[in-house]
Amino acid sequence: MPKILVVDDEEPNRIALERTLAREGQQVVLAGSARQGLDRLREGDVGVVITDLKMPGMDGMEFLKLCRTFSPDTQVIMVTAYGTVEHAVEAMKGGACDFITKPLRRAEVVAATTRASEKYSLLAENRRLREQLTRSPTQEMIGSSAAMKSLLEEAAQVAPSRATVLITGESGTGKGQLARWIHSNCGRSGRMVTVNCGAIPDNLLESELFGYEAGAFTGASARKEGRFDLAAGGTLFLDEVTELSPSLQVKLLRVLQDGEYERVGGTRTLQADVRVLAGTNRDPVAAVQEGKLRADLYYRLNVIGLHVPPLRERREDIALLARHFAALHARRNGRTIEGIDPAALAALESYPWPGNVRELENALERAVVLSKGEVLRLGDLPAPIRAAAGAGEPGTWLSFAVGTPLRDVERKMIEETLRYYDGDRLKAASILGIAARTIYRREAEWRGEGPEED
Repeated sequence: MPKILVVDDEEPNRIALERTLAREGQQVVLAGSARQGLDRLREGDVGVVITDLKMPGMDGMEFLKLCRTFSPDTQVIMVTAYGTVEHAVEAMKGGACDFITKPLRRAEVVAATTRASEKYSLLAENRRLREQLTRSPTQEMIGSSAAMKSLLEEAAQVAPSRATVLITGESGTGKGQLARWIHSNCGRSGRMVTVNCGAIPDNLLESELFGYEAGAFTGASARKEGRFDLAAGGTLFLDEVTELSPSLQVKLLRVLQDGEYERVGGTRTLQADVRVLAGTNRDPVAAVQEGKLRADLYYRLNVIGLHVPPLRERREDIALLARHFAALHARRNGRTIEGIDPAALAALESYPWPGNVRELENALERAVVLSKGEVLRLGDLPAPIRAAAGAGEPGTWLSFAVGTPLRDVERKMIEETLRYYDGDRLKAASILGIAARTIYRREAEWRGEGPEED
């Protein structure tokens, strides 16, 4: 619940308001002057301000303007013993949400603060929703396992700094996602620019990173800004940094040491106002030992080292991630998915996930697209995942209570085998040791198109 800040130079008035609001269960903060009120406001979590209009030094109107600057969502109620229409109009034009006069009446104070609190809560909720809508899903870091909690605690501490961070982890674990999370929480005004150092040929990568001047080479008819230029004031994420050539490693080292670089074909030294994050799926120490990564560059990159654990080491996160990806791809594909069947979840949790989170997302996207119902089932998952749950041997994963009618057993066996083989009746019939026409006949009987046989 947001706090209510009472600003009044007369102590009896402050105490009276505090008692009135405390009886309503409100948390109240007091200030004896507008300047003290600003200090309290900067501490945060103030939803409503009740301030006197006439105060020595900074008056209520000036304080109101500063409130709107420091905390635009905070609602300000103006109080005065000189209640005139002119004062009320001036206060409302200045951004006050209400105007009440002395002597204060309890009912009037409670009603005004209730309205103001509701408006503040609505604005705060709208702001939160806007942030969710504008935030890319890839900026989210999802996980409740001890490994992920520890990683995010470290990342949260590192994010506001200017320190260079080296993010390691297997392919598909979410190194780029973590880099975006760090950038989104760093407070820098610029954007994040990503370069995959392993995907761009060496002869092009230098100009991609640093840009080039007109005439630098054949076809360079005009100046081109590089990624360091584009990321000015923000973050540059160098993915697969261990794939850089030795010559580019030297130039990157210079940027990290001195903050300086030149465009290809240029003579002017430029300053890099960029926070560098780097990622690799290699063991960087082994890369140094093998001569693929300069030791001095490694130490410059590894000021802070963060390791993203593989999915098989944080199985507690699989169900959470699966539900997230199911909901995400249901929205993107215009599908309605209400949940994931327990058998399907068990299969997801038992699979080793060599492709990590990326493979899990792909599997859930496939399941959403191919699902015939509103609940994702085992048969909607790719065959390797079904096999990991023991479903690769049809018949071993079904159980029936003693006394189940054979007709029900037969139907369940046929339906689950069809689901496992994605509706392939010839394959299902072969596995069950029956003719395909038997499956077609049984399906017609279940639809009520013919009598069931004994």
